[in-house]
Amino acid sequence: MARSGQLGCEPAVGLLTCSSKKRKEYKVTNRLQEGKRPLYAIAFNFIDARYYNIFSTVGGNRVTIYQCLDGGVVAVLQAYVDEDKDESFYTLSWACDLDGTPFLVSGGSNGIIRVIDAGSEKIHKSFVGHGDSINEIRTQPLKPSLIVSASKDESVRLWNVQTGICVLIFAGAGGHRNEVLSVDFHPSDIYRIASCGMDNTVKIWSMKEFWTYVEKSFTWSDLPSKFPTKYVQFPVFLAQVHSNYVDCNRWLGDFILSKSVDNEIVLWEPSMKEQSSGEGVFDILQKYPVPECDIWFIKFSCDFHFNAAAVGNREGKIYVWELQSSPPTLIARLGHVQCKSPIRQTAMSYDGSTILSCCEDGTIWRWDVVQ
Repeated sequence: MARSGQLGCEPAVGLLTCSSKKRKEYKVTNRLQEGKRPLYAIAFNFIDARYYNIFSTVGGNRVTIYQCLDGGVVAVLQAYVDEDKDESFYTLSWACDLDGTPFLVSGGSNGIIRVIDAGSEKIHKSFVGHGDSINEIRTQPLKPSLIVSASKDESVRLWNVQTGICVLIFAGAGGHRNEVLSVDFHPSDIYRIASCGMDNTVKIWSMKEFWTYVEKSFTWSDLPSKFPTKYVQFPVFLAQVHSNYVDCNRWLGDFILSKSVDNEIVLWEPSMKEQSSGEGVFDILQKYPVPECDIWFIKFSCDFHFNAAAVGNREGKIYVWELQSSPPTLIARLGHVQCKSPIRQTAMSYDGSTILSCCEDGTIWRWDVVQ
């Protein structure tokens, strides 16, 4: 198993008092009760600059698209209700086809990925392949018609939303040994993804030697089921940074932010070695405490430029950390007397001036920075 290469340096741990110099004031500008079922995911559309103020939520068998307007106003644009009444969506991601048509991709308990055409409000494609529920979907920022999905079936899959093809399956001999809870594309290295889950590990995978299949997926004209889907069985790096379930990981440049159920987000650096068997040394650089965050499936979010991260907890509070400072700086701690339900996910707007949260009790909260 990978070991920590601390090089004698202790990680910098953030204080839970807001910095007076960098503190930001946010106020609640809206609260919506979407329904009675828990809302598990919320996300702004960072794929297309025309839609930066558009966001979506998922809960139960419903996907809803909203627009953030001035003055705290939130407008409902459209809603999709799945034909399966027992479906419970856990995740969503914005994507698009090669022409730029916005897609909303969602998945959940029944293991089917729905690709919704936000223009026509119709299902563009449904992907069947995972053997169990889907915990997270993410979009490749450089090629936004590629998505990855993380599943309870212990695999990660790469899909082409343009053609409906499952290109790669990351699973097998070196794969995860329990539910995969989170996955993310590297922001600039198009070949690389990171995944994490209930086996307490974070794994980094490379698609470099399989990239011809990714390219082939765009021009494939036969049935998607006849595509030669490849298994990627071994990660290029694995690490046990946490001692419990890891339910959210995001790249921060070449560093990784990961969150477990131990009340903190950790920033660490994987030391990649050439010709290694995958096991790697890592340095834990910083720790961002998040009190009362000891239940799994709470996901943090960042603004477009990764200046800040916002994470909720099981008591309905939000902690906003500046990411580009050392030691870590808490810039806001948000709470409202009526928000007491676990926050499953936050969404930060493009510039971080708006923070949204979706809660276990079916509510959406909007916070705006006080100018």
